[in-house]
Amino acid sequence: MSSLQGYISAREASYKWGVSERRVHQYCQAGRIPGVSRFGRSWAIPADAQKPTDPRKENTRRK
Repeated sequence: MSSLQGYISAREASYKWGVSERRVHQYCQAGRIPGVSRFGRSWAIPADAQKPTDPRKENTRRK
């Protein structure tokens, strides 16, 4: 999909972040990626977007 300058597809983001493509779709649907846009059935993710943190893993450290 790299036809939009400065944006990557959900598949490209999944390779970049080491998660499944489905997980990237979930991040997009939940609004956890700033600057994401929907074009038909595809997501356009800014190429410089950072992988959202997983809230399930934030409280795993014990003090």
